[in-house]
Amino acid sequence: MNKQTEIKESTVLLMPDGNVAKPGYCKHNLFRYNPEMIKRENTMRLKEWDYYQISDGNIMIQLNFFNISLATCATFGLVNLKTGKKISGMATELFTPHKNRLSKNGDVPNYTEYKRCGTKIIYDVRETERRLYFEGTASGKKVKLDVTCYKLPEHESITIATPFKEQGCFFLTQKLNCLATEGTVVAGNEKYTFTKDKTFTVLDWGRGVWPHTNTWYWGNGSTYLDGKLFGFELTWGFGDESNATETAIFYDGKCHKIGAVHLEKDPEEGGRWMDEWHFISEDGRLDMTMKPYYDHYTNLLPLNLFGMKTHQVHGLWSGKAVLDDGTELHIKDMYAFCEKVHNKF
Repeated sequence: MNKQTEIKESTVLLMPDGNVAKPGYCKHNLFRYNPEMIKRENTMRLKEWDYYQISDGNIMIQLNFFNISLATCATFGLVNLKTGKKISGMATELFTPHKNRLSKNGDVPNYTEYKRCGTKIIYDVRETERRLYFEGTASGKKVKLDVTCYKLPEHESITIATPFKEQGCFFLTQKLNCLATEGTVVAGNEKYTFTKDKTFTVLDWGRGVWPHTNTWYWGNGSTYLDGKLFGFELTWGFGDESNATETAIFYDGKCHKIGAVHLEKDPEEGGRWMDEWHFISEDGRLDMTMKPYYDHYTNLLPLNLFGMKTHQVHGLWSGKAVLDDGTELHIKDMYAFCEKVHNKF
């Protein structure tokens, strides 16, 4: 089985050669992000983003503020998961390797505000809540999002520092699950209201320098189970996972680390995206099946040379998850998603 190295004290992320000092995971972000150690030749390869995905299983919002050195972007997407109707918009500023850099730790209070070309995005991160705000245009419609995401006291997540075989490459990422969310989004003449009992947000916080070509899976979901917050984070296939895998169960604010996860069948083979997906962890602590009902497909990989191609499949998950103390949780028809991404950048 894969080794799972837990980081338990504050640790510098990068050595002077730009490689990860101590690969592993932690339940609060204990890595001291030091991008000044990135080699000069990799300056234009640095990617930083704060991505929030909000959904009640019917309407999904994807809100992203990122700086990939070649450009800074604030993006908004709204997808009706039942009808497939979608709108999107973005504001872009080119060549920003030395400006618009993002926070060094997504686990602590911070404030981000960005305005460009009629678009405004705000991330107001506090100890127990996060206000997310977006105002702009998406597919020709005026849109305005204003939601608040709530954390439990001592809310645990998973942060992982992953190296690559290619020297000078790294990925530092935090997935923060189980953020009960309330607020509204207005798109043209339509208004959607999110309530804390049905709506959850996940934060995908990432900083890294990657090899040009990558493929990964990312599965994630949150819900209430017997009145307590439950969720999971399943990512694999990205970088050198020999020291830790980005796989965990969350229950009542605590992170329960599990082993590597795989799919019984690759849905890309034969294009079986809407068939059942069966997820199994190597330690037997997670065994779940997803019944898909929507494939959010995007192909931003022109000529297969540059960009991303994504199948983000949404569905109802059922199965079991086992906590650190051996308690077995049973899940029935939980809304969640899993994506497979091909990335070249």
